Amino acid sequence: MLCLGIETSCDETSCAVVADGRRILSNVIASQVSSHAVYGGVVPELASRLHISIIVPILKESLFEAGVSLREIDLVGVTSGPGLIGSLLVGVEFAKALAYALGKPLVPVHHVAAHLYAPFLLEKESGATTQEFDYPYLGLVVSGGHSSLVYVHDPLHYEVIGRTLDDAAGEAFDKVAKLLGLGYPGGPIIDRLSHEWNAGYINFPRPGVRSEDCDLSFSGLKTAVVRYVREKTKGERPLDAEEQKHIAASFQTAVIDTLLTKSERAIVMTGAGRVAIVGGVACNMGLRDEARRRLDGITFHIPSPILCTDNAAMVAGLAWHVYHAGSLTRHSFSDGARIATLTLNADANLPIV
Repeated sequence: MLCLGIETSCDETSCAVVADGRRILSNVIASQVSSHAVYGGVVPELASRLHISIIVPILKESLFEAGVSLREIDLVGVTSGPGLIGSLLVGVEFAKALAYALGKPLVPVHHVAAHLYAPFLLEKESGATTQEFDYPYLGLVVSGGHSSLVYVHDPLHYEVIGRTLDDAAGEAFDKVAKLLGLGYPGGPIIDRLSHEWNAGYINFPRPGVRSEDCDLSFSGLKTAVVRYVREKTKGERPLDAEEQKHIAASFQTAVIDTLLTKSERAIVMTGAGRVAIVGGVACNMGLRDEARRRLDGITFHIPSPILCTDNAAMVAGLAWHVYHAGSLTRHSFSDGARIATLTLNADANLPIV
């Protein structure tokens, strides 16, 4: 079965064709980073307009790369949330129109759940992303809008262990990079600097590591950086380049230590023998390297960078499982959501299915 996935939750426009829920035939992603960089962050109205302008060419390129026609598609899956409402509407309405015109079932997919499915996708170039990874596993989701620890029983059943209390990790990276005048997006810039400069320059706080829960909070860490910079400069001079780099490296160390300390706590709580890190921040090389070191002895996996960023392949893959979990009513988005039982939990930002 060929599933067409559509992803427009934030500032990436993506279409993908996935066979039988696992084998990626195409996964085309158009990034809007250059358009938003001048503003230092994503502008929602601009993002939705850019999705409108590019989604048809991205669909055509995805079909061409997969070597299939639109009529050969058996199923359409689309990200239905969470995300920027304007961006989501572009993808959802486009998917609804396609499904109606083709006479194919339409499946709504939860964005975070799709990230948690990424470890099971088979890439065209390298085959399986992992040979040993399987359910159940503990997933650390880290992106611009989400920082969560989730015990994943199978593709449709999740148990939220820890959730975002305020700023997500990716959001904190972008805001600190902006504060330091490093540019946008902040995550890749700070990650690069952290390999070159003193990560122990400042001992920034590790938010919530002394608590007994697994919830994640980065607002206080961000504030600690703001206060340090204000004290350092006294409002009278800008930071010099070397100070910027040391602060960036120290900040990243605090974020990584917090994420992995909470993950280790969740491993103990759940007895998980397998761990995956997914989401855009999972591209961070510092996080990847430290996770491999600290999680030694546990079956551990991080998808390739292309599958960590927002992409439609993960949407198409999970849509296949949602479809086969029940009989979807053709063309009915609301009925499809009920059959899939993707009930959004406002506190957890994740479907409990």
